[in-house]
Amino acid sequence: MGSRIARLALTKDGLELVGAFGRRPERAGADLGGVIGLERDLGIPLAGDLSRAVAEFRPDVAIQATCSTIADARDEIWTLVEGGAHVVTIAEEMAFPHRRSPETAGAIDGLAVDRGVVVLGTGINPGFVLDTLLVALTGVCAEVEAIVATRVNDLSPYGPSVLSSQGVGLTPAAFSRGLGDGSVVGHIGFPESIHMIAAALGWEIDRIEETREPIISTVRRETSSVVVHPGEVAGCKHVAVAYIGGRPAITLVHPQQVLPGLEGIETGDRIEVIGVPTLRLAGNPEIPGGEGTAALAVNMIPRVMAAPPGLRTMIDLPVPSAMMGDARGLVGRGRPERNPARKDNPGIKG
Repeated sequence: MGSRIARLALTKDGLELVGAFGRRPERAGADLGGVIGLERDLGIPLAGDLSRAVAEFRPDVAIQATCSTIADARDEIWTLVEGGAHVVTIAEEMAFPHRRSPETAGAIDGLAVDRGVVVLGTGINPGFVLDTLLVALTGVCAEVEAIVATRVNDLSPYGPSVLSSQGVGLTPAAFSRGLGDGSVVGHIGFPESIHMIAAALGWEIDRIEETREPIISTVRRETSSVVVHPGEVAGCKHVAVAYIGGRPAITLVHPQQVLPGLEGIETGDRIEVIGVPTLRLAGNPEIPGGEGTAALAVNMIPRVMAAPPGLRTMIDLPVPSAMMGDARGLVGRGRPERNPARKDNPGIKG
């Protein structure tokens, strides 16, 4: 994801890619062009020390794309904010961290306000399909009784780390053991999406119930990362149901698997808002997860730079849109200059 985001940032007017940090120590010093899959050097060595990189490059914005959990993302986000950078993170749990980790969320918010920057968690899911897009649809409703949303997607483009977290290639018994020891997690981010939706609608959630079931293949499925034989696990069906007063108010369903088309399963996104009026929105195939997350991370840069300092969520900011013009012109006129010494920069540094 970091490579995809960097390649996209290089194509956008008004953005200047000035540096990058990688967690793998063996890649430190390598030219960024080769690291992200370009056939040319960029003259930017990959940094192995984040603090030193922030001090050297002094970015206006940093995109953090190294992990999924708040615990794993916190130190990197903290270092970036301390260095005076706005932060866009695709760590799933940062999409709405206030309920899962209120102390960490409060600390990051306080530091961001102190430094005059914004921290935003975003991505395709959580961050857009099963929360932000859904919230926007409810804007035409006078009443909302319940929400049911389903995202059926293909895991084939993803690498071993994502596939293993879904139990792909395991036996059903090994999948069950993986649920018990935490090596199989299914989708990360359902509680974040649910609490984001509830916050937007003014709902108070009583409890959230989650279930994870193996999707057993009846055919052979093969990707560049895994081979699944008949009888083995091709993915995980993860369902989360949020209750209010004993009734299911929000139901999110996310069956993820490799090559679902081999068994006649069509991917897609479907949202149903039951209320006045009742709304149904569906599209096939699914909105691409990797492409969509990279685009959101880059497209939100002007929104982030124009927002009040602090820890923000997607429902706090204006509706996302593609960034087809110069990024500098999209930040907004009249915004106070955070660092006057940078007024002559050729672009927004990140």
